[in-house]
Amino acid sequence: MPHNHIDSAPSTPGKFKMDKSSYIHHRLRWHNTPIVKLTFWSFIFLALILMFFYRSSSSSSSLSASSSMLLSSGGVSDPSRRSLRTFSWGGPAWEKRVRNSARVKAQNGMSVLVTGSAGFVGTHVCAALKRRGDGVLGLDNFNDYYDPALKRARQALLERSGVFIVEGDINDMTLLKKLFEVVAFTHVMHLAAQAGVRYAMQNPGSYVHSNIAGFVNLLEVCKSVNPQPAIVWASSSSVYGLNTKVPFSEKDRTDQPASLYAATKKAGEEIAHTYNHIYGLSLTGLRFFTVYGPWGRPDMAYFFFTRDILKGKSIPIFEAANHGTVARDFTYIDDIVKGCLGALDTAEKSTGSGGKKTGPAQLRVFNLGNTSPVPVSDLVSILEKLLKVKAKRMVMKLPRNGDVQYTHANISYAQREFGYKPTTDLQTGLKKFVRWYLNYYKQGGKKATE
Repeated sequence: MPHNHIDSAPSTPGKFKMDKSSYIHHRLRWHNTPIVKLTFWSFIFLALILMFFYRSSSSSSSLSASSSMLLSSGGVSDPSRRSLRTFSWGGPAWEKRVRNSARVKAQNGMSVLVTGSAGFVGTHVCAALKRRGDGVLGLDNFNDYYDPALKRARQALLERSGVFIVEGDINDMTLLKKLFEVVAFTHVMHLAAQAGVRYAMQNPGSYVHSNIAGFVNLLEVCKSVNPQPAIVWASSSSVYGLNTKVPFSEKDRTDQPASLYAATKKAGEEIAHTYNHIYGLSLTGLRFFTVYGPWGRPDMAYFFFTRDILKGKSIPIFEAANHGTVARDFTYIDDIVKGCLGALDTAEKSTGSGGKKTGPAQLRVFNLGNTSPVPVSDLVSILEKLLKVKAKRMVMKLPRNGDVQYTHANISYAQREFGYKPTTDLQTGLKKFVRWYLNYYKQGGKKATE
C-alpha cells in the first residue's frame, strides 16, 4: 500500500476531553405497516425539534445577557451555547481564497464543498480529492466537542496542500448561499455533524442542531441553487440500533435506534428521501462502521485506550449480558476515503432547477465497513503489543447509554456500485495509528503520556 503523507505529517498536539409464533407474527406485521412507520418517525422528528426549540427558548434570556462576553472570548465553553459563536467571512481577498481552493485542476474533475473538513474523515477526504486534482473547499465551525487544537492541526495540514477551510456553521444560510454564489459546486460532501453516541445524554440539543437542523439548512440551499449539486453525506452504522440480524444490510430495519445520535442519523436518511422526492436532489448516504486511523477522534476507544495504556490507567472493557463479547467492525480511514470518493464519482446529477424537480433523481444508501468484526478485547491486545505496555483491564457491563454489542457490515452493494473493497486489517491499521500518535505528541513538545 502506498504511503499516505497525511499519516506522518507533524503538528501541534490536541488533547482529549474527554414461541407464541402467531401472535408475534401478527404484531410484527402490524409494526411493519407503512402508516405505523410514518407515524412513528413523524413523532420522533416532532419530539426532537420541539426539544431543541424548547431548550433554545428557555435559555434565551440568560444567553442575551452574557452573549457579548462569550463571543469576545473567541470560544464557548458551555456546549449548549455553541450556536452563539460568530465567524468573520467575506470580502475580495476571502472570495479569492475560496475560488483558488475550489479550482479544478484535473480534466473532468469536480468542485466539492466538504463540510466538517477539519474533522477526522473530512481531513482525509479533502486531502485525497486535492491530490487527484479536484477542487476542494472546506467548511468547519471548529467546535469544542473535543479539543479544537487537533482540528487546527488538521487545518494546517490541509492548507499546506492548498485546501482553504472557511470557518463557519452549516446553520448559517447566508454563508452557504454566499459560498454557492462564489463557486458553482458540482458536489457536496457533507460530513459535518455532532458525533458520539454517549455525549447525546449530556447535550441532546447539539445533535438536533447539527444533525437535523444543519442538514435541512444545507439541503434548503442546495435545492435552490442552479445547477443543484449532487450530495454525498455521512449517515452512520448506528442506525441499525437494536437490530440483531448480522451482517447488517442496507435492506435491514433501522427503526429501533439505541441512541439519540442514531435517531438523528436515521432522521437524516428520511429527510434525504424527502428532498430527493420533492426537489430532485441526488443524495447518497454512507453508513460508516467504526472508523479509525491517524488524525482520528480522541473520543474513540482505540484513541483513548492508547493514551490511557501509556499513562498506566485502567481501561474499561465492556461485556454484554452473560459475558457476551462486544465487537466492532473497525474500518481503516484509507478504506473509508476510497468509499467516499467512489460514492462521489458515481453520484448522478441532481434533476431539479430553481427549486423544482424536473425528473427522478438518484437516492442511495451504502454500508462502508471492513466486514471483519473484532472483539474489543482483541483490539486492546494489539495495542499492548504495539505500545509494548501491558494494559490494566477493567471488565465492566455494557452500559445502557446507546452502545450496542455488535456491528458487522454487509458491503456487497458498495462493491457492486463502485468497487468498494477494504484492504487494511486491524493489526496493520493500528500500527499506522500508533506510529502517528507517538510522533504527533512528540513533535508537539509533549510526552504521549501527558
